[in-house]
Amino acid sequence: MNGKYVAYYRVSTAKQGASGLGLEAQQESVRSYLNGGDWSLVSEVIEVESGKRNDRPKLAEALRLCRTRKATLIIAKLDRLARNLNFISNLMEAKADFIAVDFPQANRLTVHILAAVAEHEAMMISARTKAALQAAKARGVKLGGDRAGIIASQSPKGIAASAAIRAARSQKHAADIMATIREAQANGSTSLRQIANYLNTHSESAPRGGSWSAVQVSRVLAH
Repeated sequence: MNGKYVAYYRVSTAKQGASGLGLEAQQESVRSYLNGGDWSLVSEVIEVESGKRNDRPKLAEALRLCRTRKATLIIAKLDRLARNLNFISNLMEAKADFIAVDFPQANRLTVHILAAVAEHEAMMISARTKAALQAAKARGVKLGGDRAGIIASQSPKGIAASAAIRAARSQKHAADIMATIREAQANGSTSLRQIANYLNTHSESAPRGGSWSAVQVSRVLAH
């Protein structure tokens, strides 16, 4: 294997032992897969989840590193994450290259299929929940509360929606840059020129392409 990689591991504080694939096993699986090539592991990101949360802040961090370092995301086992709609949607949105050690043939098309399956399962769960609530209501069980007064807002126009998407992408890119700048400062880069050199070294693209300069760094910090 060649190139740069960011490893993403997911463990559960309660189920790690019973799962048969704890953190050490995932790390060993990834390193064994990469062994024997001219590769570098940029970072290993560990997500510790309780089983009740749907957000994946560490996944967001791993994908940010993939974008800023031009690296490939690598995970040990795709089947542990395939039914997690949040993981799949984040991977699709990021359009990041990825490798699953247990399923190396998987690609972005595979992820789209997995997303469709996960969405279908979510819809089925929702339908079963609604059916159960209706059955409970028919038995005389009192459900919910007063929902009067809820006002539906109008859908945004196409232009406004497009502007919002562009703004969100711009903010996300700015957040990536600021995270790398903070990383540079933490590693001893104090001057604007040193920070610019750090950004260039770590493959962070300048706002309009090309290399970073001290002036561009100062504008980002001022903003």
